[in-house]
Amino acid sequence: MASTIHKGRSTSSSDILYTFDGKQLYRGRSTSSSDILYTFDGKHIYKGRSTSSSDILFTFDGKHYYEGRSTSSSDILYTTDGKHIYEGRSTSSSDILYTYDGQHFYEGRSTSSSDILLTLQGHISLGIFPVIL
Repeated sequence: MASTIHKGRSTSSSDILYTFDGKQLYRGRSTSSSDILYTFDGKHIYKGRSTSSSDILFTFDGKHYYEGRSTSSSDILYTTDGKHIYEGRSTSSSDILYTYDGQHFYEGRSTSSSDILLTLQGHISLGIFPVIL
């Protein structure tokens, strides 16, 4: 069963921004191949349906998100500890961009319902984060 990503605090089907089947991220509620925005293989995020190395947008090693195919520390865009997404290589609380509690993405360090950016239903890998926020 596909997981869904909703706008804000909503869980309404009318507020679904993306659907994720564990490999592909689709526009809205669709799971049509024509609506594939990105493909995730557990390590790389590719543009569209492609799995060509020339179409890699991000690389994820479980802790860091790198630009393109790189795994160079100079190309780290974000770092995660599983609960927070930090800017660059930092794990300083002052560099927290987003907080993730397994169901919601919040802006900054907040876990206030007023700061919910996205609501997730089902399992969605943190590896897909750079393209959903």
